Amino acid sequence: MNNDLSSLRVRDIGEQGLLKRLQRFCPPGMIGDDGAVLVTESDKCLIVTTDMLVDGVHFSDVTTSAQDAGWRAAAANLSDLAAMGATPMGITVGLGLPGDVTVSWVEGLYAGMTECLAKYHIPIVGGDIVRSPITTLAITAFGQVHPNLIIRRGTAQVEDAIVLTGVHGASRGGLELLLHPEIGQNLKAEAKTALITAHQRPNPRLDVLPILWEIVESQCEVPNLKSQITIAGMDSSDGLADAILQICRASQVGAVIESSKIPLPSAFGGWLIEEKSLEYALYGGEDFELVLCLPIEPALKLVEQLGTGAAIIGKITPGSKVILHDEKGEIPDRVLNFSQGFQHFCQ
Repeated sequence: MNNDLSSLRVRDIGEQGLLKRLQRFCPPGMIGDDGAVLVTESDKCLIVTTDMLVDGVHFSDVTTSAQDAGWRAAAANLSDLAAMGATPMGITVGLGLPGDVTVSWVEGLYAGMTECLAKYHIPIVGGDIVRSPITTLAITAFGQVHPNLIIRRGTAQVEDAIVLTGVHGASRGGLELLLHPEIGQNLKAEAKTALITAHQRPNPRLDVLPILWEIVESQCEVPNLKSQITIAGMDSSDGLADAILQICRASQVGAVIESSKIPLPSAFGGWLIEEKSLEYALYGGEDFELVLCLPIEPALKLVEQLGTGAAIIGKITPGSKVILHDEKGEIPDRVLNFSQGFQHFCQ
């Protein structure tokens, strides 16, 4: 790497390196989670999160209609709010467009956004439109949460169970089917549709929060004192491995993940070999499930109430390594790291 700072390029340090350098421009403790926390009242915090989608990077006409692009953009931001434990309030939309984009495409984009938002009674409350050489969509979402209920990446404790709220790898499977339809010839139509829908129309897991808080409250010695149990977490939009690594780095802990416990789409059986299925689950991204770290007893109750797809896949450990373990002993332990997944500027 070139050590001359005047000629250092973004691609030389990658997404994580760039984020680390930019954090010094923000107040300590303000960023590093799925959203920023702003204290507005004694019993409420405002959560603000921004997500960008760029044509050719996050969506394309080959795999995503205007309506689907809009849905996915809204879902990504709502997923970040869910990952912070927040109830959504509204979004603003920043849109950069080349002049030759059709009006019908833009209207379809907004139709997809509002269709996703309508499920949760969330409005579009503003935004901006500018000319741009590439279609770019930037959404800022606002939510609120009680200070004791904020889910952060940096609060995982040794011996915490690691919970997934649903299957992983489905979105990547759907993307591959859209890009290479011939590879799905042996899949039933229903299985194909399920995987493609997982990619084009993901559902943010806001439904998990009421169940989670009810379980946590029932576990507390003092009624309504939910802060007795600390929950760490984030969403898995950048991949399951990335989420676990981010949580462990922020919490200064390690983890052991049992590969056989990772919930996979049923369509993968008989379609993908085990190694490919695991790759899609760990690094495929855009599944928009929650990865939560909490004590074992409430974790077991949460998995039971969420039902099919939810699972405890491992636990938090001392140290800093995140190890993928095969309890059958057929595959050697693997240490996971950020370089194995997608990172902007490094591809």
